[in-house]
Amino acid sequence: MNQREIRALVVEDNSSWQQILQELLTDLGLKVDIADSYDVALAAIRANPHRLAIVDLSLGSSGYRNQDGLQVLAAIRQHDPACATVLLSGYLTVEVAVDAMKEYGAYTSLRKETFRRKQLQELAHRLLATAPIPANTPAANVAPAPAAKNNGKPELLGRALVVEDNAGWQSVLAELLAESGIATQSSNSFGEALGYLRREKFLLAVVDLSLASSIAPESNRDGYRVLAYAREIGLPTVVVSGKADPSQVEETYRTYDIFAYQEKQAFERETFRRTVQSILRQRPPRETGLELLTPREREILSLLAQGLSNKEIARALTISTNTVKQHLKSVFSKLNVTSRSAAVAKAISAGIKVRPPR
Repeated sequence: MNQREIRALVVEDNSSWQQILQELLTDLGLKVDIADSYDVALAAIRANPHRLAIVDLSLGSSGYRNQDGLQVLAAIRQHDPACATVLLSGYLTVEVAVDAMKEYGAYTSLRKETFRRKQLQELAHRLLATAPIPANTPAANVAPAPAAKNNGKPELLGRALVVEDNAGWQSVLAELLAESGIATQSSNSFGEALGYLRREKFLLAVVDLSLASSIAPESNRDGYRVLAYAREIGLPTVVVSGKADPSQVEETYRTYDIFAYQEKQAFERETFRRTVQSILRQRPPRETGLELLTPREREILSLLAQGLSNKEIARALTISTNTVKQHLKSVFSKLNVTSRSAAVAKAISAGIKVRPPR
């Protein structure tokens, strides 16, 4: 299958409805497969992955007594769990609608008698910009994580800032970054993201261009403002956005010097993993984790290297011992160590400057 090809499946035995739905989905840029029975639908499901499926409840001549559409939903859930499904029927009851969503994983159910093209078009847009892999995807559909270290966890290489206001996308991106040994700090808005970027160090940033928390969610450019600041500080950025207009993509590359751009409608987990790995390969070779420390954390580590206790560090910096403990916990996490001696050894081997004793 062409890597850029995005497929939809229409499971409907009425030729007029087939035409209506095919035209609507084709206008959205989707390659549409048509099936008029459970058997044909099952073959299509097994042949290609789909991002969206619209399924009629009753397939065949037996009218409302036929509920083959539910079996199609079950097959999609088993064989293509990343596919979002919509049940569309002229025989829809509340009980069937609830069952379709709870038992068969349908996103929603629509009645044919109240069908509106614009409603389904808006729904399809929303589904195509939704995180494509649900949390309960079988492990067989997920690429293996890097070799495990430290009690089964990948070695912590650093942190990434994810600027995204959709909880589903935050979860997907955090999961993928964790597989590369990168911890995630999520941010919902430009102001929050700017604060993190000014206070902390990150290996990369993943940015959505439109943030719904903004005053003008359909036209705001908050994501671009994050990109501008990231460009100023030299932070590699990956855009993952529902904006798919070629001119916008070109502007983003040209103006903000981003590393990569992935459209949510065509998001592929493996492509994102490769992008992250490419960024990691371009890191300066001597990074040890010390580059992740804030100025205060480096100061505390320097005093720790002199052999000072937590109380002595607190007195020297005029802070509380609890604050010292919190900073040390962060230092240990960023350096990927579990003891004071290991942190000091890593600092000394990396050539950190040690303040002379007072």
